[in-house]
Amino acid sequence: MAMIEHDVLIVGGGPTGLMLAGELALARIDVAVVERRVNQDVAGLRARGLHSRTIEVLDQRGIADRFLSQGQSLQVVHFHIPLNISDFPTRHNYVLALSQKHFERILAHWVDELAVPIYREREVTGFVQDDTGVDIELSDGNSLRAKYLVGCDGGRSLIRKTAGIEFPGLDPTTSWLIAEAEMSEEPEWGFRHDAVGTHAIGKSEDAKRVCVVLTEQQIEAASEPTLLDVSEALIAVYGTDYGIHSATCISRFTDMTRQAATYREGRVLLAGDAAHVHPPLGGQGLNVGVQDAVNLGWKLAQVVNRTSPQSLLDTYHAERHPVAARVLRNTMAHVALRRPDDRTKVLGGYFSELLSMDEPRKRMAAEMSGLDIHYNLGAGHPLLGRRMPDLDLITTNGPLRVFALLHNARPVLINFAEPGDFDITPWADRVQLIDAKYIGTWELPALGVVAAPVAVLIRPDGHVAWVGDASKGGLTDALTTWFGVPAVA
Repeated sequence: MAMIEHDVLIVGGGPTGLMLAGELALARIDVAVVERRVNQDVAGLRARGLHSRTIEVLDQRGIADRFLSQGQSLQVVHFHIPLNISDFPTRHNYVLALSQKHFERILAHWVDELAVPIYREREVTGFVQDDTGVDIELSDGNSLRAKYLVGCDGGRSLIRKTAGIEFPGLDPTTSWLIAEAEMSEEPEWGFRHDAVGTHAIGKSEDAKRVCVVLTEQQIEAASEPTLLDVSEALIAVYGTDYGIHSATCISRFTDMTRQAATYREGRVLLAGDAAHVHPPLGGQGLNVGVQDAVNLGWKLAQVVNRTSPQSLLDTYHAERHPVAARVLRNTMAHVALRRPDDRTKVLGGYFSELLSMDEPRKRMAAEMSGLDIHYNLGAGHPLLGRRMPDLDLITTNGPLRVFALLHNARPVLINFAEPGDFDITPWADRVQLIDAKYIGTWELPALGVVAAPVAVLIRPDGHVAWVGDASKGGLTDALTTWFGVPAVA
């Protein structure tokens, strides 16, 4: 049997793997996914919402409405207390309450439309890489070869371990049980706080079952939890288990905090939980993984297509590692503020006061929502390295939203000066040039109003790679750095 070859093989068909598959397919890369599940059914209670920047990313690809129609918008993010984001300068100034099972289902449908093959009910058992590619062994005895292998296979990533990538961090200090089940008796709804921690009982998505989250008295991270564990934990907290039965899912999570030392080892890359694990407080995990994928996808596509050198992949680690490191820090702080002792409660009170002030609220909410992400692309205009706002542009072809220009994941240079002021003919096969006007202020989350630029070069991930002023200097360097040496000089 001949070995099947692909440009890129993604291991893991969860949110990160699916998003990356879609990004690569848009760039016409031969990409495939290996997924151990028979379908997209999600076991257990996972992520419950999409933050503003993730919704923007989906909007950049023209698919946000698919998700918005299935979820519920809430105008707060959470860090210790609810933080209102309804005044943020974005079309999506809210969190979309949408469970991971629905998110994956909708995203998988998009990936299917893009004709990405998925090898289901299979796992990678090992791989060996050389100078030109990676040979991958599958659990069904078959082999695959790919130019690049991306591990999107979760916190216990076999890809990360086999590649020999270190995963430093902190061991757990707290663990929680989470379950969805039925109860024979009416429980005590809402939150309860005691000397162990915070516990909660609420209604499931369809209101037919209950969702239980319980802080455990000791760390039991090594074992798979059972209904008996949930029953005993309920009795310890509430004095009764309310006749809990017929659990549809039971899981355990901890505050273990770890991050891969590098996101790339040769032709093997990591994204999502394979690259970083942290407590789920604030609901940032799925969002960071999806945004990892959108940062990596276009870069990997350009390297595979040989329009850019392999060194472009180094910018993936350089840009995304600090983002996840900050998420690790804020989740550790979030856990620390939830400790039930009296001194921490006093500290929490001070934090509540601070976060009720406008400036701290905006800064923390921008961090939690992903709207303040700033890649270090050097000194210059505040837009440089930040997300491009989705402005309503005026063009010769009528009104146009900025994000509509990114649906095909192609870079774009928007010229706000006189038409014809910029000539990017050598890059015309890979960069769009749009002459446009914008009437209004330029405002960035947490930063406020910034000066209007003469032009902006926007990467496929929606981040600004170059900001033009009257001199127009540096554009050629930026085009070459991000989108390769032109075919013709």
